Amino acid sequence: MATKANPTRDDFANLLNETLGGEDEGFEGRVVKGTVVGIENDLAVIDVGLKSEGRVSLREFAAPGQKAEIKIGDEVEVYVDRVENAQGEAMLSRDRARREAAWDKLESEFGEEKRVEGVIFGRVKGGFTVDLGGAVAFLPGSQVDIRPVRDVTPLMDIPQPFQILKMDRRRGNIVVSRRAVLEETRAEQRTGLIQNLTEGAVIEGVVKNITDYGAFVDLGGIDGLLHVTDMSYKRVNHPSEIINIGDTVKVQIVRINRDTQRISLGMKQLESDPWEGASAKYPIGAKLNGRVTNITEYGAFVELEAGIEGLVHVSEMSWTKKNVHPGKIVSTSQEVEVLVLEVDEEKRRISLGLKQAQSNPWGDFAEKHPVGSEVEGEVKNATEFGLFIGLDGDVDGMVHMSDIAWGISGEDALALHRKGEMVKAIVLDVDAEKERISLGMKQLEKGAPAVGGSGAGPKKNEVVTVTVLEVRDGGLEVQAGEDGATGFVKRSDLGRDRDEQRPERFQVGQKLDAMVIGFDRSKKPNFSIKAMQIAEEKNAVAQYGSTDSGASLGDILGEALKSKKTD
Repeated sequence: MATKANPTRDDFANLLNETLGGEDEGFEGRVVKGTVVGIENDLAVIDVGLKSEGRVSLREFAAPGQKAEIKIGDEVEVYVDRVENAQGEAMLSRDRARREAAWDKLESEFGEEKRVEGVIFGRVKGGFTVDLGGAVAFLPGSQVDIRPVRDVTPLMDIPQPFQILKMDRRRGNIVVSRRAVLEETRAEQRTGLIQNLTEGAVIEGVVKNITDYGAFVDLGGIDGLLHVTDMSYKRVNHPSEIINIGDTVKVQIVRINRDTQRISLGMKQLESDPWEGASAKYPIGAKLNGRVTNITEYGAFVELEAGIEGLVHVSEMSWTKKNVHPGKIVSTSQEVEVLVLEVDEEKRRISLGLKQAQSNPWGDFAEKHPVGSEVEGEVKNATEFGLFIGLDGDVDGMVHMSDIAWGISGEDALALHRKGEMVKAIVLDVDAEKERISLGMKQLEKGAPAVGGSGAGPKKNEVVTVTVLEVRDGGLEVQAGEDGATGFVKRSDLGRDRDEQRPERFQVGQKLDAMVIGFDRSKKPNFSIKAMQIAEEKNAVAQYGSTDSGASLGDILGEALKSKKTD
């Protein structure tokens, strides 16, 4: 029996196995070097110095899409996953070895913000997979190119540079961008090209893209924006009216922003400016012909020549059509005659008038219908102060409520007529500048004073004999003489005493004396018996003495009446 002092052969064998086993276990989880000792079908047999060899697929020794180039005797690095599997072989991985080595290198390059080389080899949801020398990264679809790419096939399996955006070794995540590399390269190229460009230079370029606001022109590796307002002095609704994609155009460099590397271009700058000398070409008051190019809520733009447009404000479009949309007065492309109202050459503005190029309908009406002439029209509207009557020339005249009928005004007068009714009236006044026509309807009644005439009639403070035509609650309708002017005596003017101020004490056809105390706005006289009585009393007192001398008022008036009869 063996003792510890005298070990047997088995003891030495066990001790050797324990020693070798401990060394083998130290290989696990490490990248080690091995030698290719054989190639069996699609497997490479590799000896890494363990009790047994390991087998690795030849695919792991080839780049994506390529054939493995490996032979017996080659020294390779592999990752030891397990020292021994169930078959007693070592579990080795070339991919894992490459991945671990790649991660070490990528972490260093990521820290230095260096570009890395990789190959796009597969598609996944939202993007693509990229082989970065053993480590697999994710390439989002938005990071493939500067502009969206429909087909990525031509970019696959080709070594090309990428920029690492994010990496997490613990989770095994790497995100890369091809777009960042392209933008950086493009920026470098742009910087070089911009250095050779100067503002004001005239160069040729090719129209690359067209938008609603302008066109992008390729100047030979760098794009410039040709804004729609810089294409022509005339109005351009859309860039496609002037240029098309692929056209070669001559442009001027208007502005260069070297910080943002943006270039503004212009085409109209190569043409003569039509606004130079506009004040002399378009003097105020000149009548011109133009074409309506655009209609807005506040007016219409009229092109006088290519590049010169003026605005007809909505208030200057029509003499008679108020508060209507300009589109109801003119239409786009319509040829119109306008009058120049104002020119601001510095601000490139011309104010035009459409209605001023036409005759003033109120002036035309005044020529055709002088004051005192009779007109006929339709009642268009009734307001709280009168009636509006539609007249010739698409103008309206107003009949004030006091001029509708004699002896009646206010709501009662307005109620005599309805909207749509045809009525006759007399022209009382026309103010073409203020666009006002005053009409009168009661002036057509029998006995009304002539409007604008110079015939003789009763004068103010004159006492005349009048005949009662009508007895009303408010007073008397009377007429001076046989065919004289008609007038009115208010109830309060029928006498000095309240008992005398009763209209019913008078009869139609009765004659009486009254004083003219004034005229209404249509020159119709207003009479007063009361005023006549007061005036007669003053005259009698002045001629025959006062009541202070001892004579009574009756004595004085009696003497005055006696003297009047004697005369």
